[in-house]
Amino acid sequence: MVNTIDAKLLAKMFLAGAKNLESKKEWINDLNVFPVPDGDTGTNMTLTIMSAAKDVSAMENPDMLSLCKAISSGSLRGARGNSGVILSQLFRGFTKTIREQKELTIPVLADSFEKAVETAYKAVMKPKEGTILTVAKGGAQKARELADSGCNDLSYFIDEVIKYADEVLLKTPEMLPVLKQAGVVDSGGQGLMQVLKGAYDAFLGKEVDLSIPEVTHVKSAQMDMKTQEADIKFGYCTEFIIMLTRNFNVKQEIDFKSYLESIGDSIVVVADDDVVKVHVHTNDPGLAIQKALKYGALSNMKIDNMRLEHQEKLFKMEEKSRETEASEEMPHKETGFIAVSVGEGINEIFKGLGVDYIIEGGQTMNPSTEDMLNAIDKVNADNVFILPNNKNIILAANQAQAMVENKKIIVIPTKTVPQGITAVINYVPDMSAEDNAQTMNDEITRVSTGQVTYAVRDTVIEDKEIKQGDYMGIGDKGILSVGADVADTTFEMIRNMMDDSYELISIYYGSDVKEEEAESLKAKVEEAYPSCDIELQYGGQPIYYYIVSAE
Repeated sequence: MVNTIDAKLLAKMFLAGAKNLESKKEWINDLNVFPVPDGDTGTNMTLTIMSAAKDVSAMENPDMLSLCKAISSGSLRGARGNSGVILSQLFRGFTKTIREQKELTIPVLADSFEKAVETAYKAVMKPKEGTILTVAKGGAQKARELADSGCNDLSYFIDEVIKYADEVLLKTPEMLPVLKQAGVVDSGGQGLMQVLKGAYDAFLGKEVDLSIPEVTHVKSAQMDMKTQEADIKFGYCTEFIIMLTRNFNVKQEIDFKSYLESIGDSIVVVADDDVVKVHVHTNDPGLAIQKALKYGALSNMKIDNMRLEHQEKLFKMEEKSRETEASEEMPHKETGFIAVSVGEGINEIFKGLGVDYIIEGGQTMNPSTEDMLNAIDKVNADNVFILPNNKNIILAANQAQAMVENKKIIVIPTKTVPQGITAVINYVPDMSAEDNAQTMNDEITRVSTGQVTYAVRDTVIEDKEIKQGDYMGIGDKGILSVGADVADTTFEMIRNMMDDSYELISIYYGSDVKEEEAESLKAKVEEAYPSCDIELQYGGQPIYYYIVSAE
């Protein structure tokens, strides 16, 4: 019977927990409450833990102190998304308690679990029950109960802690009505459970795969965008337009997308009246073409061999990198700006407003704390404002802020791109950083935002029945509209966003929307709200057909 855990065994358990989480990440992503195509809890938690796992796997004979440093530092720097940041804080608290120990006993583990929970709760401004925090707290409470009862069987101890934490996880829908209505448990809590269960398997001596894949970082607009040829799983970029000769309803669109997913990735299918725009990466373009021909004639066909283009692209990137390396050092100034953005149009808007550094990210690719730190390092300013522009990125920005000592970092908690644009517009150079922060924080509260995407599964949220393939207009506090037509759904969303105080409506259309479609929507909004100024701009953002703000 094993009653202690040394550094070597703990390292093995940590790596096994990381691998188990990594293997379940897509399942955890699917637990997202809103049925949007950007559920990313599993991805964020995986990238967070893998950042630390990479360092741990490189250690041949770790001692407890060096192992704790690797786990804490690696996860803190790699943390992304709210769930990832909270996971990193759990590791940080856990390792604080054990770093001076040579071996871990049940009482030490109980203390470390409690410290982990305490640290994580402190990191969240408004902790919410029914989340990963609640699951972690339940596990810590069970650990304390067992330790105080004199339990001396470590295998039994870990098993009971996991069983009880699982019970808490199953109760999360009762704590958060939105989980209950969506029919899911908390995704972050489920991610934590997979880490614990993987670690327990390693403790029991089960054969587990401890190989750690390379950590992927979110790319910035000014970072190297090099990729490896081995990553090109599907070699042909295939695009065409179907000129419909038969009905192509929502169900058929979903079936067509499902077929494309079976033969490739990077799929975009946009249906509009009598045409369908298709984009897919596949190893057999003929299969996609044959399937599409069942719906109509094809036009604007374009097939590119991405593998043949790869070497030339890398050469050009290397050349460009050398050219810009010398100019990367920005002149020193008092105040600089970093914004998280996605979409070439939105990137250009931020640059035009004076933002110094763009981190490409947002939905589906939340930047990590390390991405934030790298950006901060690039901006040569005494005061650096960070605009996260996504509620799931604010914690990572705050974590980066706490890790920087040689600059004053100010995080403006912008939850959407329009809030970020409003914040930087209201910056006044003659005012102090503190006064500007106050002004920006005040102004972003006056911005109402809506975003339109599509549903990836059937569900019921806020008494709205949503079918897979429906369009959804999501506002600051929930779903504002659901429909089968993207323009109608967007207009209904705007109607539900509006009140008499708003004077400006800004519409940013995405990469999957034609300019004439966006102009048509603008005209309809102008007719409905003649007293408001209506601005239409190309955002180029993926996944979200429209981002709309009213202020």
